[in-house]
Amino acid sequence: MNAMHKLGTVVLHTALLLSLTFWGCKPDDFQKLPQRDWQLVWSDEFNDAAGAQPDAAKWTYDLGTGPGQDGWGNQELQVYTNNPENVSMDGAGNLVLTALRNGGSFTSARIKTQGLFAQQYGRFEARLKTPYGPGLWPAFWMLGSNIETVSWPQCGEIDIMELRGQAPHIIHGTIHGPGYSGGNPITKGYALQNARFDTEFHQFAIEWDAEKVDFFVDDYLYQRIERGDVPGEWVYDQAFFMILNVAVGGNYVGFPTDQTPFPQKMIVDYVRVYQEAN
Repeated sequence: MNAMHKLGTVVLHTALLLSLTFWGCKPDDFQKLPQRDWQLVWSDEFNDAAGAQPDAAKWTYDLGTGPGQDGWGNQELQVYTNNPENVSMDGAGNLVLTALRNGGSFTSARIKTQGLFAQQYGRFEARLKTPYGPGLWPAFWMLGSNIETVSWPQCGEIDIMELRGQAPHIIHGTIHGPGYSGGNPITKGYALQNARFDTEFHQFAIEWDAEKVDFFVDDYLYQRIERGDVPGEWVYDQAFFMILNVAVGGNYVGFPTDQTPFPQKMIVDYVRVYQEAN
């Protein structure tokens, strides 16, 4: 290689390196969020003594197998109870929702703020650790407060976090509404690399306003759903209430197998809701 050719090669490689360096450091425009002045308006830190049940001023229960005895419309297998063995504090600052197996039957818990707290727009977040195993279906989600008058999916549904136990490294953020519900929602997954959501706590949140719903894991924005993205009616201009539950089986996850270990726990550090100060 002659000197001029060698010099040209060095210059070219240097230019390529600089271009790659600046390209790799280019800010992600998707993460450029406007400054928000969030004010905490509701929270539960779950600091009660071991064995205590959820604060009755903040949470109530869904019980049984659903209004139509059809597994809450999803062919789920569990019976929801308010027994401390299914839902209680651990004394270490956490709420624990526990799915149990007794032979061929299952019990678990589903708690909600319906009739006690609901809010239109804001930031809704929970820090929690999921269960795992085929057929497990933990979720942190919301329903429109008008569900008893207009039914689902007209009321709208926002799934802040749901996970298939057979894939414990992937969660999904989803919305359901008229024209995009059931097996045809608007949804996106977020996967951990070389980690799982059942081995350590993670924060799951949405930030929601009149034009969009943003979905976060550990404050990383991985999905934005805007009003114009919805192939049907936008039903998110009303108050929603929150739900925490661990389902067993159902059409989203399939059924537990002999390899599904029980008991399985969703451990919740806190749930917090914010409004913008203005």
